[in-house]
Amino acid sequence: MDKPQEECGVLGLWSGEPLDAAGLLHLGLLALQHRGQEAAGIAVSDGREFAVEKDLGLVNQVFTEERLSRLRLPGARLGLAHARYSTTGSNLRFNAQPLTARTAHGVLAIAHNGNFVNAKPLRDRLLKEGATFQSTTDTEVMLLLLARMGHLPLPEAAAEAMRLLEGGYSILLMDRTTVVAFRDPHGVRPLAIGKAPWGYAFASEPPALALMGAEYVRDVRPGEVVWVGEGELKSLQALPPNPTPCAFEWIYFARPDSLLDGVEAYAARVRMGEELFLEAPAEADLVVPVPDSGIGAAVGYARASGLPLEFGLYKNPYAGRTFIQPTQELRDLKTRLKLSPTGAVRGKRVVLIDDSIVRGTTSKRIVRMLKEAGALEVHFRVSSPPIRFPCYYGIDTAARKELIAAEKIVEEIRAYIEADSLAFLSEEGVLRAIGRPVCLACFNGRYPAGVPLEGEKLALETL
Repeated sequence: MDKPQEECGVLGLWSGEPLDAAGLLHLGLLALQHRGQEAAGIAVSDGREFAVEKDLGLVNQVFTEERLSRLRLPGARLGLAHARYSTTGSNLRFNAQPLTARTAHGVLAIAHNGNFVNAKPLRDRLLKEGATFQSTTDTEVMLLLLARMGHLPLPEAAAEAMRLLEGGYSILLMDRTTVVAFRDPHGVRPLAIGKAPWGYAFASEPPALALMGAEYVRDVRPGEVVWVGEGELKSLQALPPNPTPCAFEWIYFARPDSLLDGVEAYAARVRMGEELFLEAPAEADLVVPVPDSGIGAAVGYARASGLPLEFGLYKNPYAGRTFIQPTQELRDLKTRLKLSPTGAVRGKRVVLIDDSIVRGTTSKRIVRMLKEAGALEVHFRVSSPPIRFPCYYGIDTAARKELIAAEKIVEEIRAYIEADSLAFLSEEGVLRAIGRPVCLACFNGRYPAGVPLEGEKLALETL
């Protein structure tokens, strides 16, 4: 892994009339596929019955027409969907979401993006009190906390559970009649609200709302619980807001056409490139992005520098996801399967732009590739600061010992990746580009929403 890995995508809808809830959720989920490519699931209800389908794989691999047909309840009016990347718990079918449970609220379904940093002590307490767990995810801790609050209306139960849980998260929850959306008090993970002719929709990113025929209204506020029942959107501020959303949503994760907390992702990336040029200009002939992650910043760098932007790397759109290969030779060939140099770099001094360096292995292969293709010099510019710390809020950034910037200074990283020069955007540059306070914990180790006592991804695997 030489990139921060996916998080998860969540999606939900509430309709005042029967509609093809499964079909709409399937469409919306395709717009969130980039957020999680390990598992996908959909749950729908018609007010009486619940139908759930989920499995390992990409959205279109899981949701065959046969599976979608099993979700098409004639009177379906609400539903949740989830695209998963495992940040807590193994990539196993029983960890796929939405998770469901029979409780005093009736059947509940939950879809979760992010992580609870105090999930293990809470799970241990629930186990001692007699709870049983069907999965190894921190999501089920929230679900079982809710199950023990059957005396409260569902939105108030969600608010009470939020007061017990720490971390960065966005969650969608539903029973047979109500959809509830809530976000941690720091707003680390995104969650948007949309209005449609048939009702309301919620999604990790606004492009999914558009595919469902819903118009973006606003974001769920940090610490807020929002719910729809009987056609009305209602709100409860469960915890005082202290907004520090994840900077990496703008740096890399969100789709370029997403609007997050009022800031456009693509525009922020272009500004990061402009800031990067102001901080680290290079004597060069052209700017080359690493596709697709470096494109926005490369546009900004080229615009600020006056250098031409050239696509000196071709990304194979059919390469798909590939598994780590067991030998160095095959790992090098895997990189070439995804990326290959074009003639634009021959005889040129290149400014190579990417959004991040995690381990440095892929960056090294790309630099070598460009030089083998005839680039005279490769000046590597990164539109984020060095990643020195792991993320505990839903991004799989690798353990600290695997982060090259945790072990090496910039000059040592430059030597390792064999670039002629290397520079990273400063934290101040990121803040100027995004234009609002954000979480920078993976760069500076200052975690706004706490850290787990046990940071291991599989900490909930054992009893």
